[in-house]
Amino acid sequence: MASVLIPLAQGCEELEAVTIIDLLRRAQFDVTSAGLESSLTPIKASRGTNLLPDTDLDTALKTSYDMLVLPGGLPGADHLNDDPRIIQLIQKMASEGKYTCAICAAPRALARAGALQGKRATSYPGTLDQIEIPDMTYTGEAVTIDDKVITGRGPGAAIDFTLALIEALGGSELKQQVEAPLLRREMPTLEK
Repeated sequence: MASVLIPLAQGCEELEAVTIIDLLRRAQFDVTSAGLESSLTPIKASRGTNLLPDTDLDTALKTSYDMLVLPGGLPGADHLNDDPRIIQLIQKMASEGKYTCAICAAPRALARAGALQGKRATSYPGTLDQIEIPDMTYTGEAVTIDDKVITGRGPGAAIDFTLALIEALGGSELKQQVEAPLLRREMPTLEK
């Protein structure tokens, strides 16, 4: 069973964090959410929702993972970007050929760690504009997959982003099994 680490920082985007955790668990992956603080402090997300991580980051780092997923939101993405443990973990996992993934403003941490160099990537518009990233191609797509780097644009892309993560770790059949019960269909237009 694939294992996934999802660091949660104060001010993260709750729509992204909860969607990622929920859908990856529906796929039966071993998912660990870890708060940046040294104790199990509740995470107050960007819209005021309180999230309780499974563990703290220091404890989580004692285990190895197949995939790292960084939810965005502000100031959560800034906290991830400023945490040396996160940057070192991205570098370590990238060097081991493991998945490093981020959505919304969190791809900044991937950029800081050097994981976007020579890659195609997306993010919340304007997030990566101020950073010099050698040979990176910004796509602006909802989800961009470049080998073991998967990035997402923002909260509206959270389901598509997570389904791409599921497909990367478990294949297209597993992705379809998780997606089918979500009943994703086009919404009818309201008539006036």
